Amino acid sequence: MHAELAYGRDVLRVDLPGEFTEGEGARVEILEKRAVDAIADPAAALREAIERPIDAPSLRELARGRRDAVIVVSDHTRPVPNALILPPILDALRAGGLAADAVTIQVATGLHRAETPAELDDLLGTEIARSVRVVQHDARDAGSHADLGRTSDGMPILIDRFFIERDLRVLTGLIEPHLMAGYSGGRKAICPGLAAVETVRFAHGPSMLEGAIGPGLVRDNPLHRSLREVLHRVGADFLVNVALDRDRRVAGVFCGDPEVAHERGMAFVEEESLVSLDAPADLVITSGGGAPLDATFYQAIKGISTASGIVRPGGAILLCAALSEGVGSASFEKILRGCESPEDFETQLSDDRFFAIDQWMVQHLCQAHRRARLLLYTDGMPAEAAREMLIEPVASPGIGIERALAGLGPNPRIAVLPQGPYVLATVAGVKRPLGGDRRFGADSRGD
Repeated sequence: MHAELAYGRDVLRVDLPGEFTEGEGARVEILEKRAVDAIADPAAALREAIERPIDAPSLRELARGRRDAVIVVSDHTRPVPNALILPPILDALRAGGLAADAVTIQVATGLHRAETPAELDDLLGTEIARSVRVVQHDARDAGSHADLGRTSDGMPILIDRFFIERDLRVLTGLIEPHLMAGYSGGRKAICPGLAAVETVRFAHGPSMLEGAIGPGLVRDNPLHRSLREVLHRVGADFLVNVALDRDRRVAGVFCGDPEVAHERGMAFVEEESLVSLDAPADLVITSGGGAPLDATFYQAIKGISTASGIVRPGGAILLCAALSEGVGSASFEKILRGCESPEDFETQLSDDRFFAIDQWMVQHLCQAHRRARLLLYTDGMPAEAAREMLIEPVASPGIGIERALAGLGPNPRIAVLPQGPYVLATVAGVKRPLGGDRRFGADSRGD
C-alpha cells in the first residue's frame, strides 16, 4: 500500500504498512479533500460572477466615476491562479471607465519578503506584470501606513496608506483552511496582508494563539473577529476569491461583498475539505502542501498544525516537505537555531519583553510538540541543518515511519494527509484549537 503526497512541484510516493485485518496490523486511512467537479470554464465563470456578484453591484458599475483602483493580490507563497483571475477584473474596471494607468496591482506581502521581477512574472502572468503598475507592501516601513485607531480588543490598525488612498479597492485571493484565521481569503488580504509589523505582532501574539485558534475555526475565533473589525474600519469594495479542488483546479468562484461572498466561500471549502477520523491516530503522515507552500519550513509547519488536530497525545507526526528555499526568513531561522528545545522557546515567549518577527510559527511548532513526537523528511537541506529546527530529521519517509512506529505499540492507527494543510482534518467532525495547553501572560498587545 502506498500514498502520493504533494511534495514540491511533484508528488512523493510513500510506502505504508499493511492495512488492518482481523484485529492485527496497522490500520491506515488516507484523508483527502472530497472530490468535486472542477468548473469547466473558470474564465467564463469568473466573468459571470464579477458581472453578477453576491450581495453587491457589479464591478463594472462600481468602477463608474471612480478616480482610481487597486487590486490586492497574495504573494508567491499562495497558489492563487492570478493569471486567470486578473484579466476579467481588469476588463470590468476598463468597462466601467477606468483608464489603464488608473489601475494598480498591490502585492499583499504581509511580513514576507518582496517579490523579485521573475517572481512577479510567475505570480501575475508576464503580460500583466509588465503592462500594469505593480506596488508591493512593506510592513517594516512605518511611514507608509495610516493609523486608523484600534480594534475593540486593542489591536492597532496600521494599514498600507497606498491602499487606503485608492478610490476603489478590490481584494483577491484563495479560500482554504488556515491555522490562525480559520480560513484564508477575504479579510486577510488587508490584515495581515497590508498591515504594519505592530499590527501583525498583536494579531499573532502569544495569548491570541492559545485561544480558539485553528484550521476551520471561525466562531469564537478572536483573530477572525479582529480581522473582520479591521475590514469594517478600513473598507473594501469588492471581493474575488476562488476555491480549488484537490488537483488545484478552480472549483468555486465567490465574488461580491467582501464579507458575504467570503462567508459563502468558507462554507463551500468546509464542505469540500473537512475529513474525519472516528478516533485520534497514533501516527499522522502529512505533506507540507506541495509548492509553493512547502518551499520553506516556515510555511510547511502548517502541515504539522493540521496533523496535530488528529494525532493522539503521545503519538507522532511525520512531515514530508521539499523545503526548496530552506528554513524561511532570517528572523525565523535565528529563533529556531537559538533554541535548545521547545520548552526553551516557550520560556522566552512568556517574557512580554521578548518579540521576534515570525515567532508565531515557532509557537505553533511548539504547540504540536506538546501533543506528539515530530519528524521531518526533506531532500531540501542536510540533516545536520534540519536538526537545529526543533524537529527530528529522517533520511527517508520509510525510516521515519519505522522510527515512529517503534514507540507506538502494536496495531497502530495511521492517518495520511496527502494535501497537508489544504485538508481540514478532524476527529468525529470536531475542529480542534491548536493551543490551549499553555497560557502566556502579557503578550505584546500594548495594554
